[in-house]
Amino acid sequence: MTSLFDSASFGKISLDNRLVMAPMTRNRAKPCGGATELMAEYYAQRASAGLIITEGTQPSQVGKGFLNTPGLHHPEQVRTWRAVTDAVHARGGRIVVQLMHSGRIGHPSLYDSAHQSVAPSAIAAAGQCFTPEGPQDYPVPHALTTDEIAATVRDFADAARNAVEAGFDGVQVHAGNGFLLHQFLAENTNHRTDAYGGSLAHRIRFTVEVTEAVAAAIGNERTSVRLSPGNTYNDIAEGDTAALYAALVPALPDLAFLEVCEILSRPVTRSVRDLWKGNLVLNPHATPDSFPATAESAQRVLDEGLADAVSLGALFLANPDLPARIQAGGPFNEADEATFYGGDARGYTDYPPLGR
Repeated sequence: MTSLFDSASFGKISLDNRLVMAPMTRNRAKPCGGATELMAEYYAQRASAGLIITEGTQPSQVGKGFLNTPGLHHPEQVRTWRAVTDAVHARGGRIVVQLMHSGRIGHPSLYDSAHQSVAPSAIAAAGQCFTPEGPQDYPVPHALTTDEIAATVRDFADAARNAVEAGFDGVQVHAGNGFLLHQFLAENTNHRTDAYGGSLAHRIRFTVEVTEAVAAAIGNERTSVRLSPGNTYNDIAEGDTAALYAALVPALPDLAFLEVCEILSRPVTRSVRDLWKGNLVLNPHATPDSFPATAESAQRVLDEGLADAVSLGALFLANPDLPARIQAGGPFNEADEATFYGGDARGYTDYPPLGR
């Protein structure tokens, strides 16, 4: 029987255990998108994870959707991220960066050029964006042309190369949570009538092209993808979840691993597990009372053969030494939700390890 503390190899990424730190936006990057010394400390504290997946990191300026989130499209950003990866590696950890283009989840005030956010179709998202001037409604985005789609694919590939230069062990392409790739997948956000909209084969095309471009840039064995089947976050309605992922998953290239962020979608998770022949990481939330995921639910996932590793978010946020705590049977720090997004060291790097 597989244990959370068994080692594993996901492509060229070696894991000392099967506890993966899930990607979590924390909004503590520099205004220019560079990483900070505080971020290096935060990730290094959690280096005992089998693998760290970073917060969403924009592959281009137009991909930014939130204040104080990092990027990987400028030399200064690459330089500052190197301090993070060096700190994690110095403690024996492994870290991959999640590349996340927010698409229509953005606002002109977030960009130096004040340009319009982009999406598959000119359909505004319900809700508001937190801007330097306070909350503002999401504006109608610009519908990407086919040439702009091709340029966006290149942005992802270039950012992946930058990630390797910055010392990351790999890259995760974010294709969930209502951001740009998910917007192409979903019926309510993709009303295109060209080769990127309409049929399932057309709606999955952009995600497949981005993934293939990243894999070609840095190697399949260092590339991963995150999916969130059925997730309605950021005003997304997929429309045909089971059929959508039955089409998408087999169309993806070989990867180091595929991650599924499960949002009350266990039947689809089982289908993905059956369809995907490579390594699978699961962020498990099978029922409404399973938030946040626990160490017990993580081991059950392995026992049931649903995944090869388990990603945990809030537990890693509040417990920098989570593997040791699980082995000791606790106790576990409680996460302070008031400090999740933005701020300083409080609620970020000041969670005590065991014995303190």
